[in-house]
Parts: sequence; structure tokens; C-alpha cells
Amino acid sequence: MIIETTAKFRRDYKRLYRKHYDMDKLDTVIELIQQQEMEILAKKYQTHTLKGEFQGIQECHIEKDWLLMYEIIQNELVLLLMRTGSHDDLF
Repeated sequence: MIIETTAKFRRDYKRLYRKHYDMDKLDTVIELIQQQEMEILAKKYQTHTLKGEFQGIQECHIEKDWLLMYEIIQNELVLLLMRTGSHDDLF
């Protein structure tokens, strides 16, 4: 699976890194998404599909108030990492 990132995700990543977030947790979630471990993602990280403006986008909770928004583009097997941060940062 190819991983692509948006400019917003890259900015979010740098911001969280500077705030000393444990980026290994993010890497673990990304690996689970790549391996399509949906049962683990659903139980441990509350993965769900967003509605409204972000319809079709997936979101999971890395921590209580640390989210990852992503989309899997099936035809191309691309994982598009869109945003990461707190609820306040993203919405």
C-alpha cells in the first residue's frame, strides 16, 4: 500500500512532533491501517467513518484527544493521511 500525505498532515505532524507527542503511536496506527487490521483499529482506536463535510473519510483515536483522519483509495491501494491532531485542531 502506497502512503501519501497532504500538506496539512505534514504541518500537523511537525507541530505534534515539536510538542513532544509520542510519534511511535502514530506509526503503529499507520502500520495497522496498512495491514488492514480493521478489528484492532475498531476496538482499540475507535475507527469510524465521518459524515457531513468529511463524508467517506476515516478517523481513529490514537489517544483520547489525538485523532488521525485518513482515506484508503481502493483502486490504487493508496493510504492518504489527511490530518492529525486534537478535535479542536481538526474541526
